[in-house]
Amino acid sequence: MNIALNREATVDKSHEAYPKTNGQSEALTLDTAFSAAVRELAETSVAQTREAYERSKNALEAAVDTMARAFDALGQGAAALNRKIIEIAQENVSSGFDLAKSLATAKTLAEMLEMRATYWRKHLSVLAAQAEEVRALSTKVATDMAAPINAHVTRSIEQFAGANITVNAEPDSKSSR
Repeated sequence: MNIALNREATVDKSHEAYPKTNGQSEALTLDTAFSAAVRELAETSVAQTREAYERSKNALEAAVDTMARAFDALGQGAAALNRKIIEIAQENVSSGFDLAKSLATAKTLAEMLEMRATYWRKHLSVLAAQAEEVRALSTKVATDMAAPINAHVTRSIEQFAGANITVNAEPDSKSSR
């Protein structure tokens, strides 16, 4: 299906559909002065955009600072946890060598079994205490790491709530009429 287009008719129809607006578009030149309202609107828009940028920049900087403090706490906590695990491993290896030394001095199989039973009764309670130390330290590390994030979120919520109250406290121009 071919439709023949008449170029002149199309141009005429477009001029009818979109008439010129009192010659205003033709009157704009590089020397055209803007009205005070347009300049004021532009200045207000730029100022509001600058304020929004500053708020966004400040919020981003605060978030980056918060994450840096959280990662710093995590790094310190991980180092403390690693030291504790190495300390526990050294205690356990030393305890194992003490058992081996004791077993080497045993004179009978019954004495050897008694030494091992005594060792394991004592060592199982030591292992439980060590596990509790690691759990407590892990909990502290998690808490220390989360503290800057929790503080940041709390501050943000308080700031948002304060800003929301301020905005809602402004009189409504429609209801005061």
